[in-house]
Amino acid sequence: MNTPTEQLHPPVLEPGDYTRYKIILGTLGAVVPLLVAILYYFPDTFRIPGAQVKFLPALNAVLNSLTAVCLLAGYYFIRQNDVLKHRAMMGTAFALGAVFLLSYVAYHSQVASTHFGGVGTIRLVYFFLLLTHISLAVVTVGLVLFTLYFALTGQYTKHKRIARWTFPVWLYVSVTGVVVYFMISPYYT
Repeated sequence: MNTPTEQLHPPVLEPGDYTRYKIILGTLGAVVPLLVAILYYFPDTFRIPGAQVKFLPALNAVLNSLTAVCLLAGYYFIRQNDVLKHRAMMGTAFALGAVFLLSYVAYHSQVASTHFGGVGTIRLVYFFLLLTHISLAVVTVGLVLFTLYFALTGQYTKHKRIARWTFPVWLYVSVTGVVVYFMISPYYT
């Protein structure tokens, strides 16, 4: 522990062999996008007749909104050198993201995709936001897991370096998720 941050805020995980955590985070980084892809390409794989999931898109928008708020608060706190509040906000953002992913998978395993009905320029805007949102969401999973791993293991220099990329991408994904929800919600059946 050389830096003042490392001295004041030791790693969350005990120093040692982090192989188990690497395996867990690596598995999550592979399984989450794979599961979402399976739901997209094979939508009937996990269907449960009669499942009531129509409320989940609104819940997902709330979870994305809260995630964005936590990300902004976490950024504010780290700029103020308040590491403990930063950890709390980022941990909350991670937990909200995990709940979002479970809710997202649950919804899309039960309901066919909704088609956007807008025409003209708004259609182009919608698909631009949707495509960038989806593409960056896949990247975000890995970025968040690496950033979390470096923080938990006390590798703060690496954490800070990757967080500079993770934060804006994750924030963009969270905000565009809400925007896409509001754009497509009039077309839900």
